[in-house]
Amino acid sequence: MPTSETKIQPPITHKKQTTLEKHGDVRVDNYFWLNDRENSEVIDYLKRENDYNDKMMAHTKKFQEDLFKEMKSRIKEDDSSVPYKLNGYWYLTRYEKGKDYPIYSRKKETLEAQEEILFDCNKEAEGHNYYRLVGLSISPDNKLAAYGVDTVSRRKYTIRIKNLETGKIYPETIETTTGGSTWAADSKTLFYTKKDEETLRSDRIYRHVLGTSVIDDVEVFNETDDTFSTFVYKTKSRKYLVIGSSSTLTSEYRILRADDPTGDFQVFQPRIRGLEYGIAHYNTDFYVLTNADGATNFKLMKVSEENTAKENWKDLIPHRESVLLEDVEIFKDYLVVSERDNGLNRINIKRWDGTADYYLPFDNETYTAYVSTNPDFDTKNLRYSYNSLTTPNSVIDFDMETKEKEVKKEQEVLGAEFDKNNYASERVWAKAEDGTLIPMSLVYRKGIKKEGNNPVLQYGYGSYGSTIDPYFSTVRLSLLDRGFIYAIAHIRGSEYLGRSWYDDGKLLKKKNTFTDFIDCSKFLIEQGYTSTDHLYAMGGSAGGLLMGAIVNMAPELYNGVVASVPFVDVVSTMLDDSIPLTTGEYDEWGNPNEEKYYTYMKSYSPYDNVVAQEYPNMLVTTGLHDSQVQYWEPAKWVAKLRELKVDDNLLLLHTNMDAGHGGASGRFEALKEVAEEYAFLLDLESIKE
Repeated sequence: MPTSETKIQPPITHKKQTTLEKHGDVRVDNYFWLNDRENSEVIDYLKRENDYNDKMMAHTKKFQEDLFKEMKSRIKEDDSSVPYKLNGYWYLTRYEKGKDYPIYSRKKETLEAQEEILFDCNKEAEGHNYYRLVGLSISPDNKLAAYGVDTVSRRKYTIRIKNLETGKIYPETIETTTGGSTWAADSKTLFYTKKDEETLRSDRIYRHVLGTSVIDDVEVFNETDDTFSTFVYKTKSRKYLVIGSSSTLTSEYRILRADDPTGDFQVFQPRIRGLEYGIAHYNTDFYVLTNADGATNFKLMKVSEENTAKENWKDLIPHRESVLLEDVEIFKDYLVVSERDNGLNRINIKRWDGTADYYLPFDNETYTAYVSTNPDFDTKNLRYSYNSLTTPNSVIDFDMETKEKEVKKEQEVLGAEFDKNNYASERVWAKAEDGTLIPMSLVYRKGIKKEGNNPVLQYGYGSYGSTIDPYFSTVRLSLLDRGFIYAIAHIRGSEYLGRSWYDDGKLLKKKNTFTDFIDCSKFLIEQGYTSTDHLYAMGGSAGGLLMGAIVNMAPELYNGVVASVPFVDVVSTMLDDSIPLTTGEYDEWGNPNEEKYYTYMKSYSPYDNVVAQEYPNMLVTTGLHDSQVQYWEPAKWVAKLRELKVDDNLLLLHTNMDAGHGGASGRFEALKEVAEEYAFLLDLESIKE
């Protein structure tokens, strides 16, 4: 690792004082000016940071290339998905050797039929630094495909329509959408969601008729509450079109028969603040997954399609204090329920006639199981996926009647050296400051000793109720095979232990997320898994906020930290309702226009709490076109850290000038970003190959 003796000087950027005042509190922001991507001085600064990063990591370039090749070599390049059948066609996604992008295709009636290529994204991506196709929607008559494309990585998708019989792309170009759309029963009327040009909030639903001008499209719904976003889809029964509106805490749906596309959508149940619900349709009823009546962990209710208001909902699966009801999948003869009990995924299968009610068996504590793609109603076959920290992903077809299962595909890990029996996993519980037990999932090569010398990479997220389940990763093997332990901290702010676990890690309890992560780190050190010289932390987006908080609160615990697209300028971002996604976040972080939330937010906002102290070695990454966390947040943060930190540890900022929140779009290009992060960590451990 370069030292200060190499005389490579970090870039210093100008301080231009901006005074920000709210609730009588004054903040001075010397780097506020960096939030203008049109300013050549800003671009120059980002390029100088990239140049500094390149120079400081130059000695690892060959290692990065080797890591990239190693990770790529484990991936089956000519791979394909397990086909699923929908409306008379088998659909599959496949990759060809050496190519970055998927090929979408289908076969009529049987898998032996001739392949019909819908989209070869490798051809579509030519000439673009970034390419992403989403929202593939096939018309009921199987003749048309609507799809969304983004070539900037700003998540502003342009919808086009393709005639699958002739290959013709229709002239209609629908811009600034979510990319998703759904067809009415007539196979000519398409419903889609527009985004606000500035805030990127999904706020309007439109109706388009094939062959007409987009200018004439009819707005059928406008979500005027700027804390909500909206979306449109069709029920699995294909009988209803559904417009959904949701905020963090509240939901509302509108329904319209799919064979009446010019009709008026009817409100299913008007929004009530704090009432969340989701709907599925079968026969003449709707099934409602909801937190109504204080059902914190959700329950399942049933209501006739004729009268859908809440007062008519009837309990089907009651609320349980210890089990989180996550989702349901409806079949002709079966109801499949996805639950989470003590952090673990469970799949419950029930016959409608009451003659069967059982759970799929899973036998460890570090697995992930979830219901997969099941578009067919009239089948006794359930498709689900299973993997664990030590076991590659399998796609399994399960006969719900005979209870026989068929593994349709197990993810191949190429290379003779991989043997899942070489790895071990465990779930451990760390005690938090307030006495709460925090679960962690660990994976490592067998034979490690708890003598405090193992490098540990501790990963966390802990926001939005989003749970990071223990999952298998071929990429992660590059760390495990070099002696690393990988730890996922299931901290508050996720829903790992139910809805209350989420509620205890947001708004005015957000700091629990950070202190839980720190207490997990202390546990790993106390138990001899590692030491402060060998402990590393990683997180992205809201997990990058977590990284920013822990390096302010407990920098002495970590030798190195990787913060990807980090949300670190919390107060300024949440005060600026013109920034994409801000208003929809008030129920997660609080609205800083209210003083109590402003004060609490300011007390942990990483950018506002940078002080003159020692910080760990840090690699910070961002994308110039990021729509979720704007590039200037990490850029400002790094500039302020450079100004104030009192150590000689590495501080690197890498801005991808072509990409956004998700990084590179190609499946192999993305591995280069991982290789850079891993090389940074391994280099700090003096592991050179």
